[in-house]
Amino acid sequence: MTVVTCPRCDARNRVDEAAASASRLPVCGRCGAGLAADATEISGEGDEGKPLVVTDATFEREVINSGPAPVLVDFWAAWCGPCRMIAPTLDELAAEAAGRYRVAKLNVDENPLTASRFSVQSIPTLIIFKGGRPADRIVGVQTKQALAARLAAQI
Repeated sequence: MTVVTCPRCDARNRVDEAAASASRLPVCGRCGAGLAADATEISGEGDEGKPLVVTDATFEREVINSGPAPVLVDFWAAWCGPCRMIAPTLDELAAEAAGRYRVAKLNVDENPLTASRFSVQSIPTLIIFKGGRPADRIVGVQTKQALAARLAAQI
């Protein structure tokens, strides 16, 4: 039995991994959204070394209350060319993190509350959170070295 957090409503659900299968996917008891039997898939950390996908519902838990390590959050949109340009760099940084920091992505079109909360007006906007508070803001495409240096200053 695994406890899985619903990505839509943030409710915690017990899921029997043995009973769950591709033909019989578990659903949230509160809102009916489909759940994955694997808790890491639901939390957005499905692929090791990939940025964590956060939403308005999970931002507080995954970024603000994530602990002492800095969190680099990419505020992006699918239609944004510069956002697509910087994505491979963020993938590389996430793969190299080794627990020193975390990399997360928040789609501003799908999650307008969090984007508004942090006054994101241009994308890509990258905000480094340290101790639950914004510590640095980077707007536009940057080199991997520049981003790594800004992260290193927060570690």
